Amino acid sequence: MEKIYILHENDEWTKPLLEALEKLNVPFEDWHLHEGIVPLDEVPPEGVFYNRMSASSHSRGHRYAPELTEAVLNWLESHNRTVLNGTRALYLEVSKAAQYEALKKHGIAVPKTTAAVGASQLIKAAESMPLPFITKHNRAGKGLGVERFDSVEALKNKVNDGEIEPSIDGVMLLQQFIDAPSSTITRCEFVDGKFMYAVQVDTSEGFELCPADACRIEDQFCPTGTEETRAKFEIIPGFDSPLIRKYEAFLQDNDISFAGIEQITDSDGTTYTYDVNTNTNYNAEAEEVYGTYGMQEIAKALKTYLHRASITR
Repeated sequence: MEKIYILHENDEWTKPLLEALEKLNVPFEDWHLHEGIVPLDEVPPEGVFYNRMSASSHSRGHRYAPELTEAVLNWLESHNRTVLNGTRALYLEVSKAAQYEALKKHGIAVPKTTAAVGASQLIKAAESMPLPFITKHNRAGKGLGVERFDSVEALKNKVNDGEIEPSIDGVMLLQQFIDAPSSTITRCEFVDGKFMYAVQVDTSEGFELCPADACRIEDQFCPTGTEETRAKFEIIPGFDSPLIRKYEAFLQDNDISFAGIEQITDSDGTTYTYDVNTNTNYNAEAEEVYGTYGMQEIAKALKTYLHRASITR
């Protein structure tokens, strides 16, 4: 029997999708790719394969999961299997530098960014970067390792003291700091390449912005207690932007079926896109208020793909 195969390395993030597939009576198999083998001389099973590999897998002890996933995806694609978020999506997932170049091809503004390898080169790059700037990992997730600097000297001190956490792929990014007056970013979610909704994310307490329940950060409160509670994640009713069409074209051009794309707007009203998440997650509380559930929508899309695959054979 043909089925859906979910390729991933994080059980907690994947559980809501598997539950949604069960409710729809869609047959599936869970492929956890922390480690394993790829039988290149064998023919892969029939079915639909959905890749949810994460750039932050190393932070959970799954250092080589993306590399294993790449081998699996190449195997599947060479046998013309239906693969969603395939090798191109994985390539962009694990390289923010690659993301930015791909986004720019579609006229999407990204923050000024320089990639550097080596401590001395990082400092050299900082000398020509507008202040303030941030460091970030080329291969990362959840905003881990992001740090703001208001001077080159501050970066030098951190580098010399060995306090800069290196990127797992060795490539560090220096990026202009975008100051959003609202202390929020907007994350646009796409299912089957089409816009589903946008969620506003409160950034007032830092850059760790994963919406999944497994990464949950408690709702933020005003320190004085004089203002109403501000939710960390809020879906924006009726959100519209000319960027949505550009995002959809970008996703289609890069064979990405499911993604969350993050943007930030500065005090001049300029919007910059700074991250593409091809293993997107959703916030349950925000979706309960809004009435749309991302994992359910993905499950429906996967069911449709499975039906199409079965009738074409």
